Amino acid sequence: MKHRPKQPQGQRQLRVGEEIRHVVSMTLQHGGFADAALMNSSLITCTQVKISPDLKNATVFVMPLGGHNTGSILEALNAQAYYFQKEIARNMKMKFTPRLIFKGDETFQEAEKIDRILRKINVEEPDEG
Repeated sequence: MKHRPKQPQGQRQLRVGEEIRHVVSMTLQHGGFADAALMNSSLITCTQVKISPDLKNATVFVMPLGGHNTGSILEALNAQAYYFQKEIARNMKMKFTPRLIFKGDETFQEAEKIDRILRKINVEEPDEG
């Protein structure tokens, strides 16, 4: 079996992903979850949704305020994935509701790491001139 190189998401995938992000965000804002990890679900930000080309699987990237309790929040969100899928089905006109997988958004941590490296490089370089 040949391994295909990753292709950038198409316009349709981006549009559907953004609509799903909006529905997930609204659901988090409304709250009402029984799980203790999601009691302050309005403080969880849905940053991005990446959806497969067939629109049947979606990875939802989230970030809790301050980055605290990410592990327990992700576990609770993945346990509640079916509830989010029902909300997507109710709010969007799709033939299939995608299967959701929640993951932590690490872009902020990566950006901070790059920033630290760049600052360190700037400190170590002697001034010219």
